Amino acid sequence: MPATSLSVFHNSHYVIMAMLLAFAIAHSGLAALRPWGETKIGARAYRVLFALVSVPAATALIIYFFNHRYDGLELWDLRQVAGIKELVWILSAISFLFLYPATFNLLEVAAIFKPQVRLYETGIIRITRHPQMVGQLIWCVAHSLWIGSSFMIVTSIGLMAHHLFAVWHGDRRLLKRYGDDFVAAQARTSIWPFVAVIQGKQQLNWQEFIRPAYVGVAAFVGVFAWGHPYLISWTSMVPW
Repeated sequence: MPATSLSVFHNSHYVIMAMLLAFAIAHSGLAALRPWGETKIGARAYRVLFALVSVPAATALIIYFFNHRYDGLELWDLRQVAGIKELVWILSAISFLFLYPATFNLLEVAAIFKPQVRLYETGIIRITRHPQMVGQLIWCVAHSLWIGSSFMIVTSIGLMAHHLFAVWHGDRRLLKRYGDDFVAAQARTSIWPFVAVIQGKQQLNWQEFIRPAYVGVAAFVGVFAWGHPYLISWTSMVPW
């Protein structure tokens, strides 16, 4: 049941904001330090370090979010509206396709191959240059429709603040690394979905989406949908 006491409202809302801020500082900070860090310990080791910091922090965030998602004020409750559940699942599935756009070599993500920074202009990057920000926005909209609590709104604001910062931060890092090449790529792509396509700067090529990594993301969405109730049950065992 939604919790409405002032103590819960203040505590959990402030805790999630602090956790999101700490994650943003660690995640974006390590991204900014990547060129320097790779010269000290190598690209693979730095990728492992990045994962050792980011993955536990993200896991803690997810657990806390699940356990407190109905905290605070109930601003709306649309769960009984016909079709809302299906809409939320469809939007959530789409969000994952943006959040994990598979524009990176998965073996580099796992540090099996040497991780590299590249300029991408294919696949989902034709739709938006910052798919993770767009995916996070879709995810926040979907979950806000379903949950409708003030805690969900605070969480969404925090997540989007970090991702909007990451748009600026990511472009800044690519500009510093690639200079005029990035300026040219920036002019041919767009932050907001389909703007570059509508302007005629990009043409979608659906064959670029037929890749094992995209199939893997789609499979993950299916498994996650099936295991979602179990995940909520497991996280509820953590006394946070």
